[in-house]
Amino acid sequence: MRKAALASALLAAGLCGQAGATGLEIDVTGDAQGTIVIDLFEETAPLHVERITTLATEGAYDNVVFHRVIDRFMAQTGDVEFGRLGQDMRYAGRGGSQYPDLPAEFSNIPFERGMVGMARSNDPNSANSQFFIVFEPALHLNGQYTIVGQVVDGMEIVDRIRRGRGRNGAVVGEPDRMVALRVREDDPVPPPPEEDDAAPTE
Repeated sequence: MRKAALASALLAAGLCGQAGATGLEIDVTGDAQGTIVIDLFEETAPLHVERITTLATEGAYDNVVFHRVIDRFMAQTGDVEFGRLGQDMRYAGRGGSQYPDLPAEFSNIPFERGMVGMARSNDPNSANSQFFIVFEPALHLNGQYTIVGQVVDGMEIVDRIRRGRGRNGAVVGEPDRMVALRVREDDPVPPPPEEDDAAPTE
C-alpha cells in the first residue's frame, strides 16, 4: 500500500506531528485561485527549508510564476531571478537566488502525490530557490531530488495550475503565479492516509 508506506516513511523521519515544525502558505492566482498550505520537513531537509523560508520572508517569491508545468507530473516555480511576472519568460527556470547552491539532502521519503521537491541541474548539489509539486506519484525521483515538504491543504488548487506545452512543459502566455507566501510557525496537519484500493467484497 503506497499510502501506508508513505506514512511509515514520515514516521521514521520524525515528520508526523513534530513540535515546532514550520509551514508555508502560498497564495496562487491565474487558472488556479486560492491558497496552498505546505508542511515543511526541516528534520530531513533543514538547509532547503531554511532557504525557502528565508526567500519567502524576504518577499523574493512574490509574483514568481509556475514556469514549467507538465500534466500528470509536476508544477515548477521559484525562479526568483528570471521567473517574476513581466520578465522575459524564455529565461524562466534558468535562475536562482543571491545565495549559494545547496548540498543535497536526500531522504527515504517517497515522491507521492503532493510532495514538494527542490529543482536542480544535473549536479545533485545545485538546488537553490526553485521547487516543484508533483501531481501524481513520481517514484522515479526517489533519492534523486531533495523532498522539502508536503501539500497538506489546497491540492485541488495545485491540480488547476495552468499546464505547459511540449515535453518540457513550458507555459505559453501568462502563467499562473505565486502572489504572496507566508511562513507559519505551527505545523500544518498532514491529510489522513487514504486507502489505495477499496476493500474487497465477498
